[in-house]
This record gives sequence, C-alpha cells and structure tokens, in this order.
Amino acid sequence: MSYLIVLKDTLEKRGVLGHLRAKMRAEVFNALDDQGEKPPPLSHENLLINELIREYLEFNKYKYSASVLTAESGQPVMPLERQFLIKELNIYEDSNAKTV
Repeated sequence: MSYLIVLKDTLEKRGVLGHLRAKMRAEVFNALDDQGEKPPPLSHENLLINELIREYLEFNKYKYSASVLTAESGQPVMPLERQFLIKELNIYEDSNAKTV
C-alpha cells in the first residue's frame, strides 16, 4: 500500500497526475458529446473569445483547463496565431509584454 502512496506523490510532483485527470475529464466530455447531439457551430465571435480564454489559461500555466476548454467547446486544437487575434480584435500589442 505504501508503494501506491509513493507513486501517487511522485506523479503529483511531476505534474503527471493532474495531466491524467484533465485528460480523463476531456475524454468524458468527448464521450458525452458522442451521444448524437452536436454542439452548435462556433460563431466567429465565440471562436475569438474562446481563443482569448485559452491563451489566458495557457499563459497562467492552466494547460489542463485549456485542454478541457478545447475539448468541450469544439475550439480547434491548434491555437490561432497571435497576430491574427491582434488584427481581428484591432488591439495594440505591448512589445514589453510577456508572450506565451
């Protein structure tokens, strides 16, 4: 039994356990989505909003939450290019800002 505790602690320290939990959550969402009901298509506005949320999550190292967002929302797996977002949202990028 103590081997299991040591293994669990090791996996938690390496961040693997959190990744596995997030992957399981994403797979549960995918399995629920496979029940025949398709999510509505993403509007252009929702695509941009979801991408901003994903960038925020990844910037703050919430990569597991980002993977669940991607699976649940139907957001493309590949992130949109930052320059595309800047152009679409008509925003100014601070050259001193830390990027993802």
